[in-house]
Parts: sequence; C-alpha cells; structure tokens
Amino acid sequence: MNDPATPGPSVTPLGLRRSAPAKINLSLKILGRRDDGYHLLDSLVAFADIGDRVSAAPAGDLSLCVTGPRAGDLAGLPSDDNLVLRAARALRRLSGVRAGAALTLEKHLPAAGGIGGGSSDAAAALRALTTLWNVAPDPAALAEAALTLGADVPVCLACEPARMGGIGERLTPVGPLAPAGVLLVNPGVATPTGTVFRALRGRISAPSGTLGPLGPTARDLAATLRGLGNDLTDPAIETTPSVGSVLQALTAEPESLFAAMSGSGATCFALTEDRASAEALAARLRGTAPGAWWIAAGALLTEGVPE
Repeated sequence: MNDPATPGPSVTPLGLRRSAPAKINLSLKILGRRDDGYHLLDSLVAFADIGDRVSAAPAGDLSLCVTGPRAGDLAGLPSDDNLVLRAARALRRLSGVRAGAALTLEKHLPAAGGIGGGSSDAAAALRALTTLWNVAPDPAALAEAALTLGADVPVCLACEPARMGGIGERLTPVGPLAPAGVLLVNPGVATPTGTVFRALRGRISAPSGTLGPLGPTARDLAATLRGLGNDLTDPAIETTPSVGSVLQALTAEPESLFAAMSGSGATCFALTEDRASAEALAARLRGTAPGAWWIAAGALLTEGVPE
C-alpha cells in the first residue's frame, strides 16, 4: 500500500511543520569496521519527496504523538526512546533552553526500512525546534549532537545530495542531481541491520574514487550508479530473499533506468525519467505485487528539502 507524504507548508494548525524525506543510499561501500562496532562507509546519498512529517507546537513539557498510516510500525515501542524525543532533548542540552514542545510525528515511511526514517524524523525535529525555540546552535556542534543520535542523522540534517564518509559524519555536498523520478518499494519484511552486516562476513571494499556524472539527465545519473553498487545487497538477499524479488521486479520494468537497494534494506528503489514514469510504474506494480509490499512514487530532491 502507498501513502507517501510530500513536502508541504511549514506552518499548520499543529504549529511548525518540517518534512522528513526518505534518505536513499544511491550507492554504498563498506570500507572497514571500527573497534566500537561502527562501520566505515563511502555512500552517495540523496533524498526523495516522499517521507514523514514532524510538527512542533509550544508546550510546557516535551511530548510526542505518533499518527499517520505507518504509526502501527512503532506500536509497542517505548515512545520515550523515539528519535524525535531524543533529538529534542539533545537540542535542549546543547542550547540550554528549558522550553517544551508538543511534537507530532506523522509516519508514512516503513520503520527500519533502510531509508533513514527515524534519522530523518530526528533531523526534522531538530530543524523545527531550532525555529520554535529561536535558537541557533553552532553548526558543527549541532552536527556532532546529531551524530550521537545515529550515524545517518547528520546527513539527514543537512538534507542535500552528499557523499557520506566515516561512520556518517564526513559529508561532501555533490551539487544538484539530475531531475529523476523515483519509486520506493519495501517487501514488508524487516531486515535487521546487525544481521545484514554479519552476513557481510567482514568483506570490505575500496572507496568508489571520483564519481562520474550525476547529470544533466536521469540517464546520466543512472549510468554512473551502475558502476558503484551497494555492498550490502547480497547479504540482505541472503537474510531476506524477498529483497531479491523486489529488485528483480524493478529491474524488469521498462521505466526503470537503475534499480538497487538502499542502506541495509529492505527498501529498494528505481530511478525513472520523471515523476510521471515513476507513478505509472507504481500503478502497474500495485496490481501485481504481493499485498505486503509498500510502494511509493515521487521524485528525487535535486538540491535538498524545501522548508
């Protein structure tokens, strides 16, 4: 089932609203593993105009309400440990404010899907609360605080196409991407990140080197991505065979210029010429795909998220 959220107005009856777009690892190389267990990455990251939304309104204390079609993904999990609330607490510590906020997370992205749902939610909360609380933390300090929340939070906070290195803290903007449609498909089966990394069995890659053209057309971008790849794809398919079924389905479609898995899965993506092509592909897949598959069509954010 598909219920994508696209960026909308910044002010709603709930207060300030910020988009939390899906993060897509267009490529992902695993370069090694630190003693603390974190893996060293070389990844080209982009964002789609499909995602969650985070709203923040003035309040005496911090609270979080989770709504939206994927709210059930978080049912049973302690809300006090949600990354949105953890981000709010981190910003209070960093800025020294004592203000509260009534936070609302409108959940559209599948949880633990390899598209940075929780990380993007945390980043959106940080962007909303710096405005609500009228604080302007030092950018480097804010990025460091974001990293304590998760390796993907800094790139989601920057929310622009970037090459990500280290464990996620080294970001190099790559400039505008070619306009392209994007289709996201999740088979509805969790792929635990730890399990996927264990299936990697210590295999490491060399960095990707200089990137090829990222435009001016979607076909140029797709041609560059075909030479990169995702090191976690085979381990994820070994762990969750339905990932392979999704990739096979996407690769076979005429609109698909390039298909791959994002992050550690299970969400996969296909790039198309434009949004209309992605929507046409989504409509056709919904008629043939298993009911558990989550399917959402949109477009790449070529330069970053509009607020």
